[in-house]
Amino acid sequence: ANNVPEGVNCLIQGGREVGEWLSNDTRIPLVSATGSTRMGKALSAAVAARLGKSILELGGNNAIIISKDADLDMSLIGCVFGAVGTAGQRCTSTRRLIIHESVYDAFTAKLVKAYDQLKIGNPLDATNHVGPLIDQDAVKMYLNAIEQCKAQGGQFLVEGGVVNGAGYESGCYVKPCIAAVTNELSIVQHETFAPILYVMKYSHLEEAIAMQNNVPQGLSSAIMTLNMREAELFLSANGSDCGIANVNIGTSGAEIGGAFGGEKETGGGRESGSDAWKAYMRRQTNTINYGNTLPLAQGIQFDF
Repeated sequence: ANNVPEGVNCLIQGGREVGEWLSNDTRIPLVSATGSTRMGKALSAAVAARLGKSILELGGNNAIIISKDADLDMSLIGCVFGAVGTAGQRCTSTRRLIIHESVYDAFTAKLVKAYDQLKIGNPLDATNHVGPLIDQDAVKMYLNAIEQCKAQGGQFLVEGGVVNGAGYESGCYVKPCIAAVTNELSIVQHETFAPILYVMKYSHLEEAIAMQNNVPQGLSSAIMTLNMREAELFLSANGSDCGIANVNIGTSGAEIGGAFGGEKETGGGRESGSDAWKAYMRRQTNTINYGNTLPLAQGIQFDF
């Protein structure tokens, strides 16, 4: 309708080989990529080797802090949706809950009850809450993470596993699960793209913020609190070190219009927001002399 020529937007289907071609082709000045940290490191090295530019939005190990001053009922909705929505396959999916010790038992009881009500099945059916993982490899990573968590001392409040039976023949439907852990476990430090939720306790907000920040990734974060001082500390320079920090909203929100992206192993790039367009442009500085003489830099005299 607007006479836009062909080729403005092209879709190329493929696997890893397509990404490698894009990364290495000198005709492509900028590669914007989202995916795992492992993928991003390989892509970044390839693009940088030819002095190209890259915008990276990579893994997230996103946490929600549940304060003693939180609205627990509202928090529950944000936590469950963040953890199980899209079967935990969003870069902003909630991976960790850091819960104040005074509300830990009450809130985890609410979580377990909510998980008992989840319906797993065809995501095209609006009555289902949880769809399938993307493929069998994802299922293997999910099962491996559960085994690692148990081996490292995690205690499961809600057990995981593959769902079997009629309608689940693909083998890609799995049960969202919850494990009580400590933050330093190696499996907790790693992002598993699946509906596994790790819960842990804290005593003081500074401790909770330190726990949240003490992972390699830095994409999305949230605090649930009705205490303004806690909210402001969380958003301050001494608070969340993530690219996205939310108050009384879960990690998996709709950041449309915001500068979407994160820090540390998340890559540092921003996919949207008021300034993101600059990364997609070619920058040029222009100087024009309208005089009859030629001024030289730094006032240098150059006569001959």
